[in-house]
Amino acid sequence: MTVFRRCLPALALAGLMLAAPAGAFCFKEAGARYHQDPRLLRAIAIVESRLNPKAVGKNIRKGKVASRDLGLMQINDTHIPELRALGVIKNRQELLTNPCLNVQVGAWILARSLKKCGISWECLGSYNAGFARNNSARRLKYARKVYTTYLALLSRRPA
Repeated sequence: MTVFRRCLPALALAGLMLAAPAGAFCFKEAGARYHQDPRLLRAIAIVESRLNPKAVGKNIRKGKVASRDLGLMQINDTHIPELRALGVIKNRQELLTNPCLNVQVGAWILARSLKKCGISWECLGSYNAGFARNNSARRLKYARKVYTTYLALLSRRPA
């Protein structure tokens, strides 16, 4: 049984907050569940979507849409089959209509990435730029954006 599956009851609670914007509660809950700093999760959401729960990004390759990124944490739609199989979502629209669920999924993806490649800024950059060997510069550029945003959040208020 995966950690994610064990967390389904908590995700159902997050589902009760469908119309609520992802406030501090969502980031704190996701951070606690996946052992991530809630301010880091918020920094990622700011960089990814400017905290827009309805954001949809298009990843263009060779002039065609290769994938889409959804919601606050810009969850790539390549994760949708696994999220469906785990019973976390029924359809992709839930990632746009349930901001707290979107943050939970983003925290899960981040935790999985950090487990795969270790705790480093370049590894954090894999959240956005993936694991391809030739993407190191993109990972570090993304990590710098997140780090700058994270430092700004640290100077404003506690988690």
